[in-house]
Amino acid sequence: MDDKLFVIAIGGTGMRCLESFVHLCAIGMFDNEEINILTLDTDQSNGNKGRVERLIELYNKVKTDNPDNPGGSPNTNTYFSAKLNLYKFYTDYSKANRSSYLKLSATQGTDKQTEQDDSDLADLFLEHDTVQSFNLEHGYRAQTHLGSMLMYHGIIEAARHYNADKSKATAPEKDLVDFLSKLQQSSAGARVFVFGSVFGGTGASSIPVVPEALKEAINVISQNTIDFNRVKFGATLLTEYFSFKSPSEAQRKNEKLIASSDYFAINSQAALQFYQQDRTVKDRYKRLYHVGWPAQELDVTGDKQQTITGGAEQKNACHVVELMCACAAYDFFGQDDNNLKNKTAQYLYRSVEEDDSGNLTFKGTDFVDATKANEFLQKMGSFLVLAHLVLSKHAGAIPQVGMSKANIGTRGLISWLDEFKITDYNDMRQEQTEEIDNFMKEFAYSIDAGALVRGWIYQVYNSVRAVGASKFLFATNIFEENIKTLASMDPVKEIQEEKKAGLIIKTDKRETYDDFIKKLPNAKPQQNGTQSVSTMKERFLAHMYNAINATIPFSAMLS
Repeated sequence: MDDKLFVIAIGGTGMRCLESFVHLCAIGMFDNEEINILTLDTDQSNGNKGRVERLIELYNKVKTDNPDNPGGSPNTNTYFSAKLNLYKFYTDYSKANRSSYLKLSATQGTDKQTEQDDSDLADLFLEHDTVQSFNLEHGYRAQTHLGSMLMYHGIIEAARHYNADKSKATAPEKDLVDFLSKLQQSSAGARVFVFGSVFGGTGASSIPVVPEALKEAINVISQNTIDFNRVKFGATLLTEYFSFKSPSEAQRKNEKLIASSDYFAINSQAALQFYQQDRTVKDRYKRLYHVGWPAQELDVTGDKQQTITGGAEQKNACHVVELMCACAAYDFFGQDDNNLKNKTAQYLYRSVEEDDSGNLTFKGTDFVDATKANEFLQKMGSFLVLAHLVLSKHAGAIPQVGMSKANIGTRGLISWLDEFKITDYNDMRQEQTEEIDNFMKEFAYSIDAGALVRGWIYQVYNSVRAVGASKFLFATNIFEENIKTLASMDPVKEIQEEKKAGLIIKTDKRETYDDFIKKLPNAKPQQNGTQSVSTMKERFLAHMYNAINATIPFSAMLS
Protein backbone atom coordinates (compact mmCIF):
# COMPACT_ATOMS: atom_id res chain seq x y z
CA MET A 1 0.00 0.00 0.00
CA ASP A 2 1.08 3.61 -0.48
CA ASP A 3 -0.32 4.95 2.81
CA LYS A 4 2.07 5.58 5.71
CA LEU A 5 1.19 3.61 8.83
CA PHE A 6 0.80 5.03 12.33
CA VAL A 7 -0.18 3.33 15.61
CA ILE A 8 -1.19 5.05 18.85
CA ALA A 9 -1.44 3.00 22.05
CA ILE A 10 -3.32 4.67 24.91
CA GLY A 11 -3.45 3.60 28.55
CA GLY A 12 -2.52 0.27 30.10
CA THR A 13 -4.84 -1.84 27.94
CA GLY A 14 -3.74 -0.04 24.78
CA MET A 15 -0.13 -0.88 25.67
CA ARG A 16 -0.93 -4.59 25.90
CA CYS A 17 -2.69 -4.45 22.52
CA LEU A 18 0.45 -2.81 21.16
CA GLU A 19 2.50 -5.65 22.67
CA SER A 20 0.51 -8.12 20.57
CA PHE A 21 0.96 -5.85 17.54
CA VAL A 22 4.75 -5.87 17.98
CA HIS A 23 4.74 -9.67 18.07
CA LEU A 24 2.71 -9.69 14.84
CA CYS A 25 5.51 -7.57 13.38
CA ALA A 26 8.09 -10.02 14.73
CA ILE A 27 6.45 -13.03 13.07
CA GLY A 28 6.47 -11.13 9.78
CA MET A 29 2.86 -10.02 9.25
CA PHE A 30 3.82 -6.50 8.13
CA ASP A 31 6.25 -7.17 5.32
CA ASN A 32 8.09 -4.19 3.86
CA GLU A 33 6.32 -1.64 6.09
CA GLU A 34 7.67 1.23 8.19
CA ILE A 35 5.37 1.88 11.14
CA ASN A 36 5.46 4.92 13.43
CA ILE A 37 4.29 4.11 16.97
CA LEU A 38 3.24 6.58 19.68
CA THR A 39 2.72 5.44 23.27
CA LEU A 40 0.33 7.88 24.93
CA ASP A 41 -0.44 7.85 28.64
CA THR A 42 -0.81 9.96 31.74
CA ASP A 43 1.19 7.44 33.73
CA GLN A 44 4.87 7.67 32.76
CA SER A 45 5.79 4.79 35.09
CA ASN A 46 3.04 2.39 33.97
CA GLY A 47 4.44 -1.14 33.97
CA ASN A 48 2.65 -2.22 30.78
CA LYS A 49 3.87 0.92 29.02
CA GLY A 50 7.48 0.29 30.07
CA ARG A 51 7.25 -3.37 29.09
CA VAL A 52 6.09 -2.74 25.52
CA GLU A 53 8.55 0.12 25.00
CA ARG A 54 11.41 -2.17 26.05
CA LEU A 55 10.02 -4.85 23.72
CA ILE A 56 10.12 -2.44 20.75
CA GLU A 57 13.67 -1.40 21.64
CA LEU A 58 14.66 -5.10 21.78
CA TYR A 59 12.90 -5.70 18.45
CA ASN A 60 15.02 -2.97 16.89
CA LYS A 61 18.21 -4.40 18.37
CA VAL A 62 17.38 -7.77 16.84
CA LYS A 63 16.96 -6.11 13.44
CA THR A 64 20.20 -4.14 13.48
CA ASP A 65 23.13 -2.94 15.61
CA ASN A 66 23.82 0.02 13.32
CA PRO A 67 23.42 3.25 15.39
CA ASP A 68 23.17 5.26 12.16
CA ASN A 69 20.07 3.33 11.13
CA PRO A 70 18.13 2.45 14.30
CA GLY A 71 15.57 -0.24 13.60
CA GLY A 72 17.17 -1.16 10.30
CA SER A 73 15.18 -1.35 7.09
CA PRO A 74 11.96 -3.10 6.08
CA ASN A 75 12.29 -6.65 4.71
CA THR A 76 9.98 -9.17 3.06
CA ASN A 77 9.24 -12.87 3.67
CA THR A 78 11.18 -13.08 6.91
CA TYR A 79 10.87 -12.45 10.62
CA PHE A 80 11.05 -8.87 11.99
CA SER A 81 10.19 -7.64 8.50
CA ALA A 82 8.68 -4.28 9.53
CA LYS A 83 10.71 -1.26 10.61
CA LEU A 84 9.36 0.24 13.85
CA ASN A 85 9.87 3.85 14.94
CA LEU A 86 8.95 4.44 18.60
CA TYR A 87 7.82 7.78 20.04
CA LYS A 88 6.89 8.15 23.71
CA PHE A 89 4.63 10.86 25.12
CA TYR A 90 2.88 11.27 28.42
CA THR A 91 0.98 14.15 29.99
CA ASP A 92 3.11 15.17 32.95
CA TYR A 93 1.19 15.36 36.24
CA SER A 94 4.19 14.68 38.47
CA LYS A 95 4.73 18.27 39.60
CA ALA A 96 2.92 19.43 42.73
CA ASN A 97 1.05 22.20 40.91
CA ARG A 98 -0.23 19.76 38.24
CA SER A 99 -1.16 16.70 40.28
CA SER A 100 -4.95 17.21 40.25
CA TYR A 101 -7.58 19.10 38.31
CA LEU A 102 -7.97 21.56 41.19
CA LYS A 103 -4.31 22.51 40.95
CA LEU A 104 -4.22 22.50 37.15
CA SER A 105 -7.21 24.80 36.91
CA ALA A 106 -6.10 27.25 39.61
CA THR A 107 -6.07 30.78 38.22
CA GLN A 108 -3.65 33.48 39.26
CA GLY A 109 -3.89 37.24 39.05
CA THR A 110 -7.70 37.33 39.12
CA ASP A 111 -10.04 38.77 41.70
CA LYS A 112 -11.78 36.63 44.29
CA GLN A 113 -15.14 36.85 42.52
CA THR A 114 -13.66 35.44 39.29
CA GLU A 115 -11.97 32.65 41.23
CA GLN A 116 -15.28 31.81 42.90
CA ASP A 117 -17.13 31.85 39.56
CA ASP A 118 -14.55 29.46 38.06
CA SER A 119 -14.86 27.15 41.05
CA ASP A 120 -18.66 27.16 40.91
CA LEU A 121 -18.60 26.35 37.19
CA ALA A 122 -16.24 23.43 37.71
CA ASP A 123 -18.40 22.12 40.57
CA LEU A 124 -21.38 21.94 38.21
CA PHE A 125 -19.68 19.27 36.11
CA LEU A 126 -16.97 17.74 38.30
CA GLU A 127 -17.45 16.48 41.86
CA HIS A 128 -15.19 18.64 44.03
CA ASP A 129 -13.86 16.24 46.67
CA THR A 130 -13.19 13.30 44.32
CA VAL A 131 -13.04 14.06 40.58
CA GLN A 132 -11.31 17.40 41.00
CA SER A 133 -9.03 16.19 43.80
CA PHE A 134 -7.64 12.75 42.88
CA ASN A 135 -4.03 12.37 41.74
CA LEU A 136 -3.85 12.27 37.93
CA GLU A 137 -0.52 10.43 37.64
CA HIS A 138 -2.15 6.99 37.33
CA GLY A 139 -4.71 7.96 34.69
CA TYR A 140 -8.22 9.37 34.57
CA ARG A 141 -9.85 6.56 36.59
CA ALA A 142 -12.95 6.17 34.40
CA GLN A 143 -13.69 9.91 34.60
CA THR A 144 -13.88 10.22 30.83
CA HIS A 145 -15.53 13.66 30.84
CA LEU A 146 -12.49 14.98 32.70
CA GLY A 147 -9.98 12.84 30.83
CA SER A 148 -11.06 13.92 27.34
CA MET A 149 -10.62 17.57 28.22
CA LEU A 150 -7.24 17.07 29.89
CA MET A 151 -5.80 14.75 27.23
CA TYR A 152 -6.82 17.11 24.42
CA HIS A 153 -5.28 20.13 26.15
CA GLY A 154 -2.23 18.10 27.23
CA ILE A 155 -1.36 17.36 23.59
CA ILE A 156 -1.95 20.94 22.50
CA GLU A 157 -0.01 22.29 25.49
CA ALA A 158 3.00 20.12 24.62
CA ALA A 159 3.00 21.36 21.01
CA ARG A 160 2.79 24.98 22.15
CA HIS A 161 5.55 24.55 24.69
CA TYR A 162 7.81 23.01 22.06
CA ASN A 163 6.96 25.72 19.55
CA ALA A 164 7.65 28.52 22.04
CA ASP A 165 11.18 27.35 22.88
CA LYS A 166 12.52 24.12 21.39
CA SER A 167 15.60 24.25 23.63
CA LYS A 168 13.40 23.89 26.73
CA ALA A 169 11.19 21.14 25.35
CA THR A 170 11.13 17.89 27.32
CA ALA A 171 11.96 14.51 25.78
CA PRO A 172 8.25 13.48 25.63
CA GLU A 173 7.38 16.80 23.95
CA LYS A 174 10.12 16.26 21.36
CA ASP A 175 8.90 12.72 20.69
CA LEU A 176 5.33 13.95 20.23
CA VAL A 177 6.44 16.62 17.78
CA ASP A 178 8.57 14.10 15.86
CA PHE A 179 5.53 11.83 15.56
CA LEU A 180 3.36 14.76 14.45
CA SER A 181 5.99 15.76 11.89
CA LYS A 182 5.97 12.25 10.43
CA LEU A 183 2.18 12.44 10.20
CA GLN A 184 2.31 15.88 8.63
CA GLN A 185 4.91 14.74 6.08
CA SER A 186 2.68 11.85 5.04
CA SER A 187 0.13 14.38 3.77
CA ALA A 188 -3.22 12.70 3.24
CA GLY A 189 -1.65 9.28 2.64
CA ALA A 190 -1.82 8.19 6.27
CA ARG A 191 -3.60 5.48 8.20
CA VAL A 192 -3.73 5.86 11.96
CA PHE A 193 -4.87 3.03 14.21
CA VAL A 194 -5.66 3.68 17.88
CA PHE A 195 -5.47 0.97 20.57
CA GLY A 196 -7.51 1.67 23.68
CA SER A 197 -10.23 0.29 25.91
CA VAL A 198 -13.62 1.85 26.56
CA PHE A 199 -14.16 0.60 30.11
CA GLY A 200 -11.40 2.47 31.92
CA GLY A 201 -10.19 6.05 31.88
CA THR A 202 -7.28 7.03 29.65
CA GLY A 203 -8.22 5.04 26.54
CA ALA A 204 -11.93 5.79 26.71
CA SER A 205 -11.15 9.48 27.27
CA SER A 206 -8.70 9.73 24.41
CA ILE A 207 -10.28 7.81 21.52
CA PRO A 208 -12.83 10.58 20.76
CA VAL A 209 -10.38 13.50 20.99
CA VAL A 210 -7.12 12.13 19.54
CA PRO A 211 -7.86 12.96 15.88
CA GLU A 212 -8.81 16.56 16.70
CA ALA A 213 -5.92 16.96 19.14
CA LEU A 214 -3.41 15.75 16.53
CA LYS A 215 -4.90 18.10 13.95
CA GLU A 216 -4.67 21.14 16.22
CA ALA A 217 -1.18 20.20 17.44
CA ILE A 218 0.08 20.01 13.84
CA ASN A 219 -1.44 23.45 13.23
CA VAL A 220 0.61 24.73 16.17
CA ILE A 221 3.97 23.35 15.06
CA SER A 222 3.67 23.75 11.30
CA GLN A 223 2.11 26.07 8.75
CA ASN A 224 1.95 23.12 6.34
CA THR A 225 -1.26 21.63 7.65
CA ILE A 226 -2.89 18.54 6.19
CA ASP A 227 -6.48 17.76 5.33
CA PHE A 228 -7.50 15.51 8.21
CA ASN A 229 -10.68 14.59 6.40
CA ARG A 230 -8.46 12.44 4.17
CA VAL A 231 -6.43 10.79 6.96
CA LYS A 232 -7.90 7.35 7.65
CA PHE A 233 -8.45 6.58 11.36
CA GLY A 234 -9.34 3.21 12.85
CA ALA A 235 -9.62 2.07 16.47
CA THR A 236 -10.50 -0.75 18.79
CA LEU A 237 -13.48 -0.40 21.09
CA LEU A 238 -12.35 -2.95 23.66
CA THR A 239 -14.97 -3.55 26.34
CA GLU A 240 -14.35 -5.02 29.79
CA TYR A 241 -12.61 -8.40 29.71
CA PHE A 242 -11.23 -8.67 33.22
CA SER A 243 -12.20 -7.79 36.77
CA PHE A 244 -10.34 -7.50 40.03
CA LYS A 245 -10.93 -7.33 43.74
CA SER A 246 -12.60 -4.10 44.77
CA PRO A 247 -10.33 -1.57 46.49
CA SER A 248 -10.68 -1.32 50.25
CA GLU A 249 -12.44 1.62 51.87
CA ALA A 250 -9.11 2.77 53.28
CA GLN A 251 -7.58 2.80 49.80
CA ARG A 252 -10.60 4.65 48.37
CA LYS A 253 -10.34 7.26 51.09
CA ASN A 254 -6.61 7.68 50.64
CA GLU A 255 -6.68 8.00 46.85
CA LYS A 256 -9.92 10.04 46.64
CA LEU A 257 -11.03 8.13 43.55
CA ILE A 258 -9.85 4.77 42.24
CA ALA A 259 -10.86 2.47 39.41
CA SER A 260 -13.24 -0.32 40.34
CA SER A 261 -14.09 -3.19 38.02
CA ASP A 262 -17.61 -3.18 39.45
CA TYR A 263 -18.34 -0.30 37.06
CA PHE A 264 -16.52 -1.59 33.97
CA ALA A 265 -19.67 -2.92 32.28
CA ILE A 266 -21.65 0.28 32.72
CA ASN A 267 -18.59 2.33 31.72
CA SER A 268 -18.41 0.34 28.48
CA GLN A 269 -22.10 0.86 27.77
CA ALA A 270 -21.88 4.60 28.38
CA ALA A 271 -18.78 4.99 26.20
CA LEU A 272 -20.29 3.00 23.32
CA GLN A 273 -23.49 5.03 23.45
CA PHE A 274 -21.44 8.21 23.32
CA TYR A 275 -19.30 7.02 20.40
CA GLN A 276 -22.42 5.99 18.49
CA GLN A 277 -23.81 9.54 18.76
CA ASP A 278 -20.68 11.70 18.78
CA ARG A 279 -20.18 13.51 15.48
CA THR A 280 -16.39 13.69 15.80
CA VAL A 281 -16.07 9.93 16.32
CA LYS A 282 -18.46 9.14 13.49
CA ASP A 283 -16.79 11.52 11.05
CA ARG A 284 -13.11 10.95 11.86
CA TYR A 285 -12.98 7.16 12.18
CA LYS A 286 -13.41 4.87 9.19
CA ARG A 287 -13.58 1.61 11.10
CA LEU A 288 -14.26 0.83 14.76
CA TYR A 289 -13.55 -2.74 15.83
CA HIS A 290 -15.79 -3.80 18.71
CA VAL A 291 -14.00 -6.48 20.77
CA GLY A 292 -15.29 -8.09 23.97
CA TRP A 293 -14.80 -11.10 26.24
CA PRO A 294 -16.42 -12.53 29.38
CA ALA A 295 -14.69 -10.86 32.31
CA GLN A 296 -12.19 -13.03 34.17
CA GLU A 297 -10.95 -12.04 37.62
CA LEU A 298 -7.28 -11.10 37.86
CA ASP A 299 -5.06 -10.78 40.89
CA VAL A 300 -3.86 -7.16 40.75
CA THR A 301 -2.66 -6.89 44.33
CA GLY A 302 0.98 -6.13 45.01
CA ASP A 303 3.29 -6.48 47.95
CA LYS A 304 1.18 -4.01 49.91
CA GLN A 305 -1.90 -6.18 49.29
CA GLN A 306 -3.91 -3.38 47.74
CA THR A 307 -5.45 -2.97 44.31
CA ILE A 308 -2.93 -1.82 41.68
CA THR A 309 -4.46 0.27 38.89
CA GLY A 310 -1.34 2.08 37.70
CA GLY A 311 2.35 2.71 38.24
CA ALA A 312 5.37 0.48 37.66
CA GLU A 313 3.68 -2.52 39.31
CA GLN A 314 0.86 -2.61 36.73
CA LYS A 315 2.06 -5.45 34.50
CA ASN A 316 -1.06 -7.41 33.68
CA ALA A 317 -0.72 -10.65 31.74
CA CYS A 318 -1.45 -10.65 28.01
CA HIS A 319 -4.81 -11.89 26.73
CA VAL A 320 -6.28 -13.28 23.52
CA VAL A 321 -8.52 -10.22 23.03
CA GLU A 322 -5.40 -8.06 22.76
CA LEU A 323 -4.21 -10.29 19.93
CA MET A 324 -7.62 -9.82 18.32
CA CYS A 325 -7.15 -6.06 18.61
CA ALA A 326 -3.70 -6.30 17.00
CA CYS A 327 -5.27 -8.31 14.18
CA ALA A 328 -7.89 -5.56 13.82
CA ALA A 329 -5.03 -3.14 13.09
CA TYR A 330 -3.68 -5.65 10.56
CA ASP A 331 -7.10 -5.76 8.89
CA PHE A 332 -7.38 -1.96 8.83
CA PHE A 333 -3.91 -1.42 7.38
CA GLY A 334 -4.53 -4.06 4.72
CA GLN A 335 -7.84 -2.67 3.45
CA ASP A 336 -8.08 -1.37 -0.08
CA ASP A 337 -8.64 2.39 -0.24
CA ASN A 338 -12.05 1.82 -1.81
CA ASN A 339 -13.18 0.05 1.37
CA LEU A 340 -12.33 3.10 3.49
CA LYS A 341 -14.25 5.78 1.63
CA ASN A 342 -17.24 5.63 3.96
CA LYS A 343 -18.26 9.01 5.37
CA THR A 344 -19.24 7.70 8.79
CA ALA A 345 -17.63 5.04 10.96
CA GLN A 346 -18.28 1.36 10.29
CA TYR A 347 -18.55 -0.99 13.28
CA LEU A 348 -17.08 -4.47 12.92
CA TYR A 349 -16.82 -7.57 15.09
CA ARG A 350 -15.90 -11.24 14.71
CA SER A 351 -17.14 -14.18 16.78
CA VAL A 352 -15.35 -17.39 17.80
CA GLU A 353 -16.94 -20.79 17.18
CA GLU A 354 -17.68 -23.51 19.69
CA ASP A 355 -17.04 -27.22 19.13
CA ASP A 356 -19.67 -29.94 19.66
CA SER A 357 -18.94 -29.91 23.41
CA GLY A 358 -19.50 -26.16 23.72
CA ASN A 359 -15.80 -25.31 24.01
CA LEU A 360 -14.21 -22.47 22.07
CA THR A 361 -11.92 -23.34 19.17
CA PHE A 362 -9.50 -20.77 17.79
CA LYS A 363 -8.49 -21.00 14.14
CA GLY A 364 -6.60 -18.63 11.87
CA THR A 365 -9.89 -17.34 10.47
CA ASP A 366 -10.92 -16.20 13.95
CA PHE A 367 -8.18 -13.57 13.87
CA VAL A 368 -7.78 -12.50 10.24
CA ASP A 369 -9.70 -12.62 6.98
CA ALA A 370 -9.92 -16.03 5.32
CA THR A 371 -7.62 -14.85 2.51
CA LYS A 372 -4.88 -14.11 5.08
CA ALA A 373 -5.52 -16.94 7.57
CA ASN A 374 -3.05 -19.34 6.01
CA GLU A 375 -0.28 -16.72 6.08
CA PHE A 376 -1.12 -15.83 9.69
CA LEU A 377 -1.01 -19.47 10.79
CA GLN A 378 2.22 -20.13 8.91
CA LYS A 379 4.06 -17.11 10.27
CA MET A 380 2.84 -17.51 13.85
CA GLY A 381 3.64 -21.21 13.82
CA SER A 382 7.07 -20.91 12.24
CA PHE A 383 8.10 -18.21 14.71
CA LEU A 384 6.88 -20.36 17.62
CA VAL A 385 8.96 -23.24 16.26
CA LEU A 386 12.01 -20.96 16.03
CA ALA A 387 11.44 -19.85 19.62
CA HIS A 388 11.43 -23.48 20.77
CA LEU A 389 14.49 -24.31 18.66
CA VAL A 390 16.34 -21.53 20.49
CA LEU A 391 14.86 -21.92 23.98
CA SER A 392 14.03 -25.63 24.25
CA LYS A 393 15.96 -27.67 21.69
CA HIS A 394 19.14 -25.64 22.14
CA ALA A 395 18.55 -24.80 25.83
CA GLY A 396 18.44 -21.00 25.51
CA ALA A 397 16.02 -20.86 28.42
CA ILE A 398 16.97 -24.07 30.21
CA PRO A 399 20.77 -24.53 30.05
CA GLN A 400 22.10 -27.73 31.51
CA VAL A 401 24.77 -27.80 34.21
CA GLY A 402 28.21 -27.25 32.72
CA MET A 403 27.00 -25.88 29.39
CA SER A 404 28.82 -22.74 28.20
CA LYS A 405 27.19 -19.74 26.50
CA ALA A 406 28.77 -20.91 23.25
CA ASN A 407 26.55 -23.99 23.27
CA ILE A 408 23.11 -22.64 24.20
CA GLY A 409 20.33 -20.68 22.53
CA THR A 410 20.95 -19.00 19.20
CA ARG A 411 24.71 -19.39 19.70
CA GLY A 412 24.21 -23.12 20.23
CA LEU A 413 22.02 -23.40 17.13
CA ILE A 414 24.71 -21.64 15.07
CA SER A 415 27.33 -24.03 16.46
CA TRP A 416 25.10 -26.96 15.50
CA LEU A 417 24.79 -25.59 11.95
CA ASP A 418 28.56 -25.64 11.74
CA GLU A 419 28.37 -29.43 12.12
CA PHE A 420 26.51 -29.47 8.80
CA LYS A 421 29.03 -27.21 7.02
CA ILE A 422 26.81 -24.12 7.35
CA THR A 423 29.34 -21.59 8.61
CA ASP A 424 27.73 -18.35 7.40
CA TYR A 425 26.86 -17.14 10.91
CA ASN A 426 29.88 -18.21 12.96
CA ASP A 427 31.05 -14.61 13.32
CA MET A 428 27.83 -13.39 14.93
CA ARG A 429 28.78 -11.82 18.25
CA GLN A 430 27.61 -13.21 21.58
CA GLU A 431 25.59 -10.08 22.41
CA GLN A 432 23.81 -10.32 19.06
CA THR A 433 22.74 -13.91 19.67
CA GLU A 434 21.61 -13.02 23.19
CA GLU A 435 19.35 -10.30 21.79
CA ILE A 436 17.59 -12.93 19.70
CA ASP A 437 17.39 -15.24 22.74
CA ASN A 438 15.89 -12.47 24.87
CA PHE A 439 13.21 -11.66 22.32
CA MET A 440 12.28 -15.34 22.10
CA LYS A 441 11.90 -15.40 25.87
CA GLU A 442 9.54 -12.42 25.69
CA PHE A 443 7.58 -14.21 22.95
CA ALA A 444 7.39 -17.73 24.42
CA TYR A 445 8.78 -18.41 27.90
CA SER A 446 11.73 -18.06 30.25
CA ILE A 447 12.88 -19.90 33.36
CA ASP A 448 13.34 -18.15 36.69
CA ALA A 449 14.52 -20.00 39.81
CA GLY A 450 13.56 -23.31 38.24
CA ALA A 451 10.02 -22.23 37.34
CA LEU A 452 8.58 -21.45 33.92
CA VAL A 453 7.61 -17.81 33.34
CA ARG A 454 5.07 -17.41 30.55
CA GLY A 455 5.93 -15.03 27.75
CA TRP A 456 3.44 -13.39 25.41
CA ILE A 457 2.16 -16.38 23.39
CA TYR A 458 2.04 -18.61 26.49
CA GLN A 459 0.02 -15.93 28.31
CA VAL A 460 -2.38 -15.63 25.36
CA TYR A 461 -2.76 -19.41 25.29
CA ASN A 462 -3.35 -19.48 29.04
CA SER A 463 -6.16 -16.92 28.69
CA VAL A 464 -8.11 -19.23 26.34
CA ARG A 465 -7.25 -22.34 28.33
CA ALA A 466 -8.78 -20.63 31.36
CA VAL A 467 -12.19 -20.68 29.66
CA GLY A 468 -11.88 -24.29 28.53
CA ALA A 469 -10.94 -23.70 24.90
CA SER A 470 -10.34 -27.01 23.14
CA LYS A 471 -7.96 -25.63 20.51
CA PHE A 472 -5.73 -22.61 19.98
CA LEU A 473 -4.28 -22.59 16.46
CA PHE A 474 -1.81 -25.48 16.90
CA ALA A 475 -1.39 -28.83 18.61
CA THR A 476 -1.53 -28.43 22.39
CA ASN A 477 1.93 -29.94 23.00
CA ILE A 478 3.64 -26.89 21.50
CA PHE A 479 2.55 -24.96 24.63
CA GLU A 480 4.18 -27.45 27.00
CA GLU A 481 5.14 -26.03 30.40
CA ASN A 482 6.94 -28.96 32.02
CA ILE A 483 10.63 -28.03 31.96
CA LYS A 484 11.92 -31.59 31.58
CA THR A 485 9.55 -32.24 28.69
CA LEU A 486 10.57 -28.97 27.07
CA ALA A 487 14.24 -29.94 27.24
CA SER A 488 13.56 -33.03 25.11
CA MET A 489 10.99 -31.44 22.80
CA ASP A 490 11.13 -31.67 19.01
CA PRO A 491 9.21 -28.44 18.21
CA VAL A 492 9.08 -29.15 14.46
CA LYS A 493 7.10 -32.29 15.25
CA GLU A 494 5.02 -31.08 18.19
CA ILE A 495 3.45 -28.09 16.44
CA GLN A 496 1.71 -30.48 14.06
CA GLU A 497 -1.43 -32.45 14.82
CA GLU A 498 -0.46 -36.12 15.09
CA LYS A 499 -0.99 -38.06 11.88
CA LYS A 500 -0.57 -41.81 11.41
CA ALA A 501 0.12 -43.92 8.34
CA GLY A 502 -0.09 -47.67 7.68
CA LEU A 503 -2.76 -50.22 8.43
CA ILE A 504 -0.79 -52.46 10.78
CA ILE A 505 2.06 -50.27 12.04
CA LYS A 506 0.76 -46.81 12.87
CA THR A 507 3.86 -44.82 11.94
CA ASP A 508 3.92 -41.16 12.97
CA LYS A 509 4.30 -39.20 9.72
CA ARG A 510 4.91 -35.77 11.18
CA GLU A 511 7.97 -33.85 9.98
CA THR A 512 10.80 -33.65 12.52
CA TYR A 513 13.84 -31.65 13.52
CA ASP A 514 15.95 -33.92 11.30
CA ASP A 515 13.79 -32.93 8.32
CA PHE A 516 14.40 -29.28 9.20
CA ILE A 517 18.17 -29.85 9.25
CA LYS A 518 17.99 -31.49 5.82
CA LYS A 519 16.23 -28.42 4.39
CA LEU A 520 18.85 -25.94 5.63
CA PRO A 521 21.46 -26.20 2.83
CA ASN A 522 18.89 -25.28 0.18
CA ALA A 523 17.11 -22.61 2.23
CA LYS A 524 19.71 -19.86 2.22
CA PRO A 525 18.27 -16.33 2.21
CA GLN A 526 18.11 -13.95 -0.71
CA GLN A 527 20.27 -10.91 -0.05
CA ASN A 528 18.61 -9.16 -2.96
CA GLY A 529 15.16 -9.56 -4.44
CA THR A 530 12.18 -10.74 -2.42
CA GLN A 531 13.80 -10.94 1.04
CA SER A 532 16.27 -8.03 0.81
CA VAL A 533 18.30 -9.05 3.87
CA SER A 534 21.77 -7.63 4.35
CA THR A 535 23.11 -7.90 7.91
CA MET A 536 24.28 -11.22 9.35
CA LYS A 537 21.38 -11.33 11.82
CA GLU A 538 18.87 -10.65 9.03
CA ARG A 539 20.39 -13.40 6.92
CA PHE A 540 20.34 -15.87 9.82
CA LEU A 541 16.68 -15.15 10.63
CA ALA A 542 15.66 -15.35 6.98
CA HIS A 543 17.53 -18.68 6.66
CA MET A 544 15.61 -20.10 9.63
CA TYR A 545 12.35 -18.72 8.20
CA ASN A 546 12.95 -20.42 4.86
CA ALA A 547 13.96 -23.77 6.33
CA ILE A 548 11.13 -23.99 8.88
CA ASN A 549 8.46 -23.08 6.34
CA ALA A 550 9.92 -25.50 3.79
CA THR A 551 9.74 -28.30 6.38
CA ILE A 552 6.35 -27.93 8.06
CA PRO A 553 3.11 -28.16 6.01
CA PHE A 554 1.39 -25.23 7.69
CA SER A 555 -1.16 -25.01 4.87
CA ALA A 556 -2.54 -28.39 5.93
CA MET A 557 -3.27 -27.05 9.43
CA LEU A 558 -5.77 -24.42 8.29
CA SER A 559 -9.37 -25.28 9.06
